[in-house]
Amino acid sequence: MTLIRPDLDTLPAYVPGRTVPGAIKLASNEVADPPAPAVLEAISRAAAGGNRYPDLGVVELTARIADLQEIAAERIAVGCGSVTLCQQLVNISCLGPDDEVLFAWRSFEAYPIVTQVGGAAVRTVGLDDGFRHDLDAMAAAVTERTRLVFVCSPNNPTGPAVHRDEFVRFLQSVPSDVLVALDEAYAEYVTDPDAVSGRPLLDAYPNLVVLRTFSKAYRMAGLRVGYALASEEVATALRKVCPPFSVSSVAQAGAIAALEHRAEILADCATVVAERDRVATGLRDLGFTVPPTQANFVWLPLGERSAAFAAHCGERKVIVRPFQPDGVRVSVSRPDENDHLLDVASSFPTPTP
Repeated sequence: MTLIRPDLDTLPAYVPGRTVPGAIKLASNEVADPPAPAVLEAISRAAAGGNRYPDLGVVELTARIADLQEIAAERIAVGCGSVTLCQQLVNISCLGPDDEVLFAWRSFEAYPIVTQVGGAAVRTVGLDDGFRHDLDAMAAAVTERTRLVFVCSPNNPTGPAVHRDEFVRFLQSVPSDVLVALDEAYAEYVTDPDAVSGRPLLDAYPNLVVLRTFSKAYRMAGLRVGYALASEEVATALRKVCPPFSVSSVAQAGAIAALEHRAEILADCATVVAERDRVATGLRDLGFTVPPTQANFVWLPLGERSAAFAAHCGERKVIVRPFQPDGVRVSVSRPDENDHLLDVASSFPTPTP
């Protein structure tokens, strides 16, 4: 008899982007700039109270989010990053291997991990030819075993956003007892007017959950704060399974300060978007295929050549994120670092059209 669950032997490992001293890191979709000065000041003050437990109910931050999103505080659950909230969604919806979690593939690599950790079965549907969610195929894949569906928009790692009309059609076709989590980790970078925004749909679809994070546009990836917007029933359940004190005092203080200075912090997203479009155009000019992206990264569907491209970049002090054998995700950074990426990519042989 083993002490450890035997299925953990097959658990896929979450692979973080590598950090190599002296190299440009474009592997983790981090923002190159540090947190805003006001956020740094807030977390410094909060650190002085590190001998005390954080606010278990995350009351003040929840109230600030409620004001921002114009939603009742009872419909908000704050977690230790949106990844933890994904795990909590599996916990509240699935009882065991007879229950399924459905998501597109390739999509966020944490989805199969949190599903298996939660003891549920993984069910995937391939992306379409444009590296987008095929929501009609996903709707057709929903069965009586499906308890939870993850939809990542913009999709990590490929970049395209789901459109509002197709997402509404999807919600209308999914049974009301199946949770649908719209993961909007990169929402602040979206410029496509047809892209879905989950918040306006919540009242019409009680089985919808919207996930947001402070990790990307708010430049707080290391502090780990995310939140879910949902029905009061779902939000209450998420709070019940949240590990106690998992959102630290420092993280709560930083997120509150970030919301207080939201306008100036998010103004920097325009610079990231401009660089994103410039990098995508530059890579296409070099002969690479680059799908339209609404996030802070670009996707190179290099197939079996993905590892070779990542090695080529690594040898030249640029660290990208390969997903062998599908493609390579490249985070958008500062102009000088993006210029170096384009220079490095120019010496990698691309297929002849």
